[in-house]
Amino acid sequence: MKIKAIYPGTFDPITNGHIDIIRRASFLFEHVTIAIASNPSKIPTFSLAKRVELASSVLVSLNNITVCGFDGLLADFAKQCEVQVIIRGLRAVSDFEYEFQMAGMNRTLIPDIETIFLTPATKYTFISSSLVREIASLGGNVSEFVHPKVQAALQTIKKI
Repeated sequence: MKIKAIYPGTFDPITNGHIDIIRRASFLFEHVTIAIASNPSKIPTFSLAKRVELASSVLVSLNNITVCGFDGLLADFAKQCEVQVIIRGLRAVSDFEYEFQMAGMNRTLIPDIETIFLTPATKYTFISSSLVREIASLGGNVSEFVHPKVQAALQTIKKI
């Protein structure tokens, strides 16, 4: 079967944990769309264009990946992309309740698209974009958590 998937998120910024999930998803599916949500309610550190640029540059070696930004409901965008699967990442049990709720809502909105959960490698389970941003904003070293291009971009943000 030729199954297309979508991996949505804010990716502010994309971390090594995200990259790990994307790499593994690229082996499971014919094509994976990395759908970067504009998500203005989260007040992202990086613009949507910058987040798309960073993700595109760190994922360039994966030939069955497309990175694009979107605004609005994931359900609408997933239908537009003609995918059969939504990928969601789970780092810890604490993620499960929110992700389970989102999967249920998406199943109601788009019943013909399945949600699957992937977990990152153990060494990435504690990494979150918000922690990476906080460490970077305080002048800390984030090289273990993000690609060097993302680290360079984080160094340009205003320190607290």
